[in-house]
Amino acid sequence: MEIRTIDGLVEGLRRIPEVSFTRERVLAEFGRTVIDPASLHPYMFFSSTHYTRNLVYRDDLLEVIALGWERGQSSMIHNHRGQECWMGVPIGRLEIQNYRLLEFDPEKLTCRLARSVRYVIDPTHTAAVDPGEPIHSVHNLDEYGSRAVSIHVYSRPFDSCMVYQPEQCRCYEVPLDYTSRHGALCAGERAEPVLR
Repeated sequence: MEIRTIDGLVEGLRRIPEVSFTRERVLAEFGRTVIDPASLHPYMFFSSTHYTRNLVYRDDLLEVIALGWERGQSSMIHNHRGQECWMGVPIGRLEIQNYRLLEFDPEKLTCRLARSVRYVIDPTHTAAVDPGEPIHSVHNLDEYGSRAVSIHVYSRPFDSCMVYQPEQCRCYEVPLDYTSRHGALCAGERAEPVLR
């Protein structure tokens, strides 16, 4: 595997022609790379109350985000609006829990889910979201004992997603915001950068 900076990964992704920007091609690009953790410092913001979303790069075809996870933090169960997603974890490790959608009423926004595949990603194991089961949650389990940083590549970028609450059999749309953009904290955000 090749050690590259986050900028090197972005440049590699940008060189993939749009017609070739497929699950397999991007996963191959991502999978041959171990990201140098030092190159992530501008994007490493953490919050004690929620995971952070830190924009690295965005154009019409792709978006690259670094997510900062404190120990024990998790995402809500969510989808990606039918867009492709690839994930890698250059720092720490994360558990991904997939779900099958058993029932969905778009008028009433009710749903029923069942747990499906569960797997772990770390610096040498990347993953692509399964388009057959795109609903999932991400967990930096307390037992892992450390912070984590994950890199997410989306194609195409999207600004909202559906969140699922299976215990209440309901779902709803939420807007997506950034904690930081290109290394600068966004207005109104409270997060701590990692000091070098």
